[in-house]
Amino acid sequence: MEMVIVAPPAPGKLEDVRRRFFATPLQALLSLISLTIVAFVLWKLLNWAVFSAVFTPSGGPEACQAAAGACWSVIAARWRIILFGLYPFEEQWRSALACVAVVVMTVLSCIPAFWTGSRIALVWGAGSALYYVLMKGGVFGLPYVGEEAWGGLALTLFIFVTTCLIGFPLAICLALLRRSELPWISRTTGLIIDGVRSLPLISILFTFAVVLPFALPQWMAGDKLYRVILGSALFFSAYQAEIVRGGMQGVPKGQEEAAMALGMSYWQRIGRILLPQAMRNALPATINQFVISFKETSLVVIVGFFEILASGNAAYGTGEWRFAYIEVYAFIALIYFVFVFSLSRYGAYLERRMSVANER
Repeated sequence: MEMVIVAPPAPGKLEDVRRRFFATPLQALLSLISLTIVAFVLWKLLNWAVFSAVFTPSGGPEACQAAAGACWSVIAARWRIILFGLYPFEEQWRSALACVAVVVMTVLSCIPAFWTGSRIALVWGAGSALYYVLMKGGVFGLPYVGEEAWGGLALTLFIFVTTCLIGFPLAICLALLRRSELPWISRTTGLIIDGVRSLPLISILFTFAVVLPFALPQWMAGDKLYRVILGSALFFSAYQAEIVRGGMQGVPKGQEEAAMALGMSYWQRIGRILLPQAMRNALPATINQFVISFKETSLVVIVGFFEILASGNAAYGTGEWRFAYIEVYAFIALIYFVFVFSLSRYGAYLERRMSVANER
């Protein structure tokens, strides 16, 4: 008669919690103390943010100062300047539509059905043109608004999207040049990448915004906003180029050798074999670079642009709302969190999709 060994049943959720946090009397005591502290902090935060907070602007700043909680009235009263900055009040609907255009363009670009060269080009071309027409005007009966009046969330999104749009292809080119078999090309490219990476972004933005016009003819200098975007794209590409190059080094050398044996040309090997696998390897670091670039858009305030963080400073900068700076920054932090969290979740989705495709 054969003996059958039956595995013990898996512990339930309550049993698993007991083993993790209450296995010994000391561990149980520490768990209860930690839980009490967390509950106390959460209650204080909830009481300040919700139960004792002032939400309506009817009472003005005086009602907020008399309350014990947060003053969300400042958001209700100053949300326009936070989201639209210096953009003319009567034309702020255009800035709102421009933000929607950028978000829709980005969402469509993330859908696999649009992952072809012609469709991506159509989406980005149409979205960028619509954004530019809405923000600048001067056509279709829209009043002209110069770049110096752009601000708030629309300017933040524009700088981020254009930085990635210009910087990502440039990063791939730099990564390929650094892998060149010609020493003078690879070393020169490496010197450029390392030189840019050794500088803080603030110095690059200041150079492109202030110093570059003195070194170029007036017809080449262009508008300050676009010079700042080019500087930000160069900084992005230097870091992203090393990420892409690291992804390429993670591809087994036999993959490229097999492609050469099949008679593929250099660009066929790069486009069909090397880059797809390299981008899958570099995906986590690439998403992280996108997140960093989105947050670094706040640095353009150094060179005189009114992005969303500078707009927030102006929202509470008046004397009557000066005490409500925490609420303004919390609102801006929520906006940053929504975009950054969306990027991270999309990156996780891509990792799952690519891992499934790789298993097949």
